[in-house]
Amino acid sequence: MAGYTPATEADQEAMLAAIGVDSIDDLFEQVPEEVRLDRPLALEDGLSESEVFTRLSKLAAANADPDDEPSFLGAGMYEHYVPAIVDAITSRSEFLTPYTPYQPEVSQGGLQVMFEFQTAMSEITGLPVANGGLYEGPSAAASAAYLAMGVTGRSGLVCSRGVHPHTREVLGTHAVGFGANLTEVGLEDGLTGAEALEAAIGDDTAAVFLQNPNFLGSVEDIAQLSAVAKQRGALVVVAVDPMTLGVLRPPGECGADIAYGEGQPLGNRLDFGGPSFGFFCAKEQYLRKMPGRIAGQTEDVDGRRGFVLALQTREQHIRREKATSNICTSQALNALAGVIHLSWLGRSGFQDLGELLVRRTDFARRSIAAIDGFELLHEAPVVREFAVRSTAVPVDQLRAGDGGAGSRLKVYPLGRDYPEYEDAFLVALTEQRGVADIEWLCAALERSAAANKTVPLRLAS
Repeated sequence: MAGYTPATEADQEAMLAAIGVDSIDDLFEQVPEEVRLDRPLALEDGLSESEVFTRLSKLAAANADPDDEPSFLGAGMYEHYVPAIVDAITSRSEFLTPYTPYQPEVSQGGLQVMFEFQTAMSEITGLPVANGGLYEGPSAAASAAYLAMGVTGRSGLVCSRGVHPHTREVLGTHAVGFGANLTEVGLEDGLTGAEALEAAIGDDTAAVFLQNPNFLGSVEDIAQLSAVAKQRGALVVVAVDPMTLGVLRPPGECGADIAYGEGQPLGNRLDFGGPSFGFFCAKEQYLRKMPGRIAGQTEDVDGRRGFVLALQTREQHIRREKATSNICTSQALNALAGVIHLSWLGRSGFQDLGELLVRRTDFARRSIAAIDGFELLHEAPVVREFAVRSTAVPVDQLRAGDGGAGSRLKVYPLGRDYPEYEDAFLVALTEQRGVADIEWLCAALERSAAANKTVPLRLAS
């Protein structure tokens, strides 16, 4: 690297002498001979800073940016507008740089952020208690499973196939470690069937996992499904998209015991899929079983408003056998971005955004369904995302090119996670995708269908 002068042999000898060894090999004396590398690392020569910048710039230029080409990708991560105030506040050093910023004697600001975040998530989910944030959505689901098993003393988990595939994979992995049995319930016309769910729930079921809207975009009847689960004494755990809660009934009003989700739509850009944050809300009786930490509001001896770390169930803070999680630093900065975004929107703005998503999604859904060669996968109501079946063009071919303009269609192939929907894809809407973008997508689908029509052979007369 430019400006770097390697150590001379004399320098190396002096350094070794300073730490009391005769050779570099002596530093690795405790490492067994058979696991040591007997050759130099196969690394290229170092580059200068400017050369690194040039190389990374070329790599970045190869990416298809949503600012250049409309993206209708969703499936749990969405391209929402992030207001400038989010960067202005989260980039302040008191929020950006501290590590474990929750000691009450030194970080009242950090604790207040946690408290305000909890309050906001509690309000939008309709559940009285929220924690200070988790890493992301799927691990929050695993924490909910652990809580439910501890509360009920049962080991069965039932999960709708409408729950995000990544979450179902995480639940499956944790079920093995928990010694739990995981049962999956299929979908009927895009929705979780109440009868099928009831049949899957047994006397040993600790929790039923649902998602609203589900992965296909369908709005589930959470109240009905919750009633089915509660008849057998199971807890109801619902994954929610926070951006839809301005128009949908909150899960707490529909019988959910726990609501969790992926916080990325709130104040966090896509950034190659992360980082993001998870949230976890529950009924008050589960307060002491919740993972992570909870900040509380109090008054000091002079009557001034203050904040404290009211509850922390991590094994580092309490006796190991009483711990409910090993959540450590959480995603405090990302959660701060989320609560800033919510505050910027306000109550009316949050509802207005939800209504905008519904209107644009309805327009896109009706427009695509009218195109020859494309049909809706289901007729269930949706908010911001919907599934389309392509009878004219293979989905992989659609995503490779639009049949005329050359741009790839950024939609999510359902066959990646649902083999039964190999011919279908998801279309997701945010406020970033206007009417012109929707019309662009429809025109691209029409071109693809036209380009793939089979021309019949005409025989000479």
